[in-house]
Amino acid sequence: MEAEPDSPAEAGAEAVEEAEEETKFAPGEVIHDVNNVRGMYQNWFLDYASYVILERAVPAVEDGLKPVQRRILHAMNEMDDGRFNKVANVIGQTMQYHPHGDASIGDAMVNLGQKDLLIETQGNWGDVRTGDSAAAPRYIEARLSKFALEVIFNPDITEWQLSYDGRKREPITLPVKFPLLLAQGVEGIAVGLSTKIMPHNFRELCEASMAVLRGKEFQLYPDFPTGGLADVSNYQSGQRGGKIRLRATIEKFDKTLLIIRDIPYGTTTTALMESIVKASEANKIKIKKVVDNTAADVEIQVQLPPGISPDLTIDALYAFTDCEISISPNTCVIIDDKPRFVGVEDMLRLSTGKTVRLLERELEIRQQELQEKWHSASLEKIFIENRIYRKIEECETWEQILETIDLGLKKFVRVEGEKLKKDDVRLVIRRPVNEDDLTRLTEIRIKRISKFDGFKAEEYIQKLDAELAEVADHLANLTRYAIAYFDNLLKKYGAKRDRKTQLRTFDVVTAQKVAVANQKLYVNYQDGFVGYGLKKDEKAVEVASCSDLDDIIAIRRDGTFTVNRIAEKTFVGKDILHAGVYNKNDDRLVYNMVYVDGASGISFAKRFLVSGITRDKVYDLTKATKGTKVLYLTANPNSESEIVSIQLSDKAQARVKQFDFDFAELAIKGKGSMGNIVTKQLIKKITQKSVGDSTLGGREVFFDSVVGRLNHAGHGRYLGAFDTEHVVLVVYKDGSYELKAPSPTLHFDVPNILVLRKLEPDTVISAVYVDGETKLHYVKRFHIETTTMDKPFSFISESKGSKLLAATTFAEPEAELKVQRDKKSEKETETLRLDQFIEVKGWKAMGNKLNYYKVHALTLLTDEGPEPARREAKKRGAAPKAEDDAPIAEPDSSQPVDVTAEEVAQSQALLRRPKAQLGLF
Repeated sequence: MEAEPDSPAEAGAEAVEEAEEETKFAPGEVIHDVNNVRGMYQNWFLDYASYVILERAVPAVEDGLKPVQRRILHAMNEMDDGRFNKVANVIGQTMQYHPHGDASIGDAMVNLGQKDLLIETQGNWGDVRTGDSAAAPRYIEARLSKFALEVIFNPDITEWQLSYDGRKREPITLPVKFPLLLAQGVEGIAVGLSTKIMPHNFRELCEASMAVLRGKEFQLYPDFPTGGLADVSNYQSGQRGGKIRLRATIEKFDKTLLIIRDIPYGTTTTALMESIVKASEANKIKIKKVVDNTAADVEIQVQLPPGISPDLTIDALYAFTDCEISISPNTCVIIDDKPRFVGVEDMLRLSTGKTVRLLERELEIRQQELQEKWHSASLEKIFIENRIYRKIEECETWEQILETIDLGLKKFVRVEGEKLKKDDVRLVIRRPVNEDDLTRLTEIRIKRISKFDGFKAEEYIQKLDAELAEVADHLANLTRYAIAYFDNLLKKYGAKRDRKTQLRTFDVVTAQKVAVANQKLYVNYQDGFVGYGLKKDEKAVEVASCSDLDDIIAIRRDGTFTVNRIAEKTFVGKDILHAGVYNKNDDRLVYNMVYVDGASGISFAKRFLVSGITRDKVYDLTKATKGTKVLYLTANPNSESEIVSIQLSDKAQARVKQFDFDFAELAIKGKGSMGNIVTKQLIKKITQKSVGDSTLGGREVFFDSVVGRLNHAGHGRYLGAFDTEHVVLVVYKDGSYELKAPSPTLHFDVPNILVLRKLEPDTVISAVYVDGETKLHYVKRFHIETTTMDKPFSFISESKGSKLLAATTFAEPEAELKVQRDKKSEKETETLRLDQFIEVKGWKAMGNKLNYYKVHALTLLTDEGPEPARREAKKRGAAPKAEDDAPIAEPDSSQPVDVTAEEVAQSQALLRRPKAQLGLF
């Protein structure tokens, strides 16, 4: 009996052996060819993968083209006569070289034409912004651009190979003298390999190539034809692992209208609108209507319903729609018939080096051509001027004719390096005279000889000498010549190729922060349910607006709390005291609480933050003893303190049975702190007497000019500590100012801002402007007298053409002026203290006129001054992070505990009173 194999591997090995035994043949048996499947897979599949990589999907680094693109351009060059050709004809011509169907050629040609670099188009070629496809090939036309004709083709330095059927010859690579691959970008998917190279700006590529030749450092970043905004902080030279974040350009037209001006590369206006509608239907954003007015320029209008923040909607569009997308580049190219992964800077260096070699080869060919022309022209001049042609009249044979001409020329020319004769004045030629030279001289017609002009011939030879000297100089200074070549391309073809994509640094938009409050949070305090599906519950109360992504905090009477994900209906425990939306990053929401310890009967007061939690975990805010009850609880969004009136039980032994307690006297600690003793007597009632100020002080606000946003995280310029009543002052370049609330959701148009700072009571704006009607210059200084928020107020003349020249809030502003005192005088430079020139007046006043004949220039010498002083890191009442989860401390045992059973019962009865929204019980 055979033993069973010990493992599946052994079983597989035995099966292979059995199969091999079965393939053995008996003597005399006819043996047919047998192919092993493994071998077939290895050979055929690898051949196919290699073919797709090298011949279809991945471009060559030499010219930056895929084979189909190279064949299209070669076919167009063969057909080129300066006129447009039907694309269908170009496709037919290309099929002589490309072994695939007309559809693939047509798609590749449309893709090339839409890049607007190598092909001039005529007709409907589609639109990459809207996703509209091109018309049929028989309706559209194309021809090579002047740029393509100049930098791509040169048959003298092109390497050729036979086409797939052997009937034609085609270029192996085209002699492209430009980083075409980086200019156009490319995307391709092969077998187990892909490439995704971003397009770059034409002008920047030329400048970078010149930087390479000069030995200077440079960096390249993508520039997309659709414009928009790009964050390239993680571009990593386009290599694997990098990422580009792209955003649409969204303009806040007014409070109810947003306009999308540019779209991210890789999407279309149709897809973008569909993503907005989809997000709206999912209640992630609130919009009224989306209208596509795209024509020559992209314009998508997003209309908002009343009461919806446009700034928050902009963030939501970036978070939930295709207004922001990410692209992962992968710079893979074919180098030496192998796929290689290189960065864009290295790719440009390779391209620039190849361009220099091609330019050198072109110069060498040009030098040879000029030398041959000079050689022929010099021999012809000597042949005619010295009448050597007459000496061949008596010759009887062709050999005698050639010999006679050769002997006649030797009297007037010598080869460079030949031994000199005495008083030798012969012309030095660069190579010996050969039979072709002699034959060419015999072919000169009599008419040409009779009209020969020696002076013109000499001028022509001198011109050739000058050209030869110029070419020799270029060859000797090849780097200088290459720099001039790229500079010429930049001037000739780069005039209308400015950067379209703006480079920015994006802030991270958290979905939870920008999710629209599309739900209402309901709480059933008695039964212990929370959720947005309790609308029909008679016991449920609406407490806040929320989104589908929010977390909910619920604090119960026994002093415990949990944080749960929002749902239609969730049981969080009976006797809820407070429920609301929880934000884990909110370090300003402070809870004020009084509770009575069930074991000792002592009442404690505490102020605490809730941070560092785990979802669905039960936390205790008290000593966790049996019978512990919360007597008073409020949630304060900006760490407001409060004064409460505490009334003791009638049976309390204390002589004073009613007193005030100020929460401002307590430090803000962690949620696990015990708190301070309020009284050892039984409390009958606690009522709020007054609400105090924020005990954490004003919230520190910073302005990040890179992203145009305010923040509390310390990014950018420090503006100051903002309390509830403080606002941001913004002065714009158009001569207006605006007051804004210090909200992190606001977007500021940084290029159009002159001043952005915290508005203080003593803030004075000093401004210099020119009146558009009189062309006179005025200086004015004024306080901010308006209080209306989010409304610009113009403080310069309303005349057409009026312009603000400078504005500052510095206390002692100084400006430098270049002026003319009268028509005949010369320009002078003067320094002017604006605060000494004019007193502070109303914001509508014209100001004082600058009494000069003409003001040529004005420069503000003083900036906004130093940043305001930062407050101390630790303030009274600040919550130390280390105490966030500190254990509850024991009460002071030195003070007696005096609580009766009746007082405990009264305290419990107090908890059954109706609750207020913020937790007054």
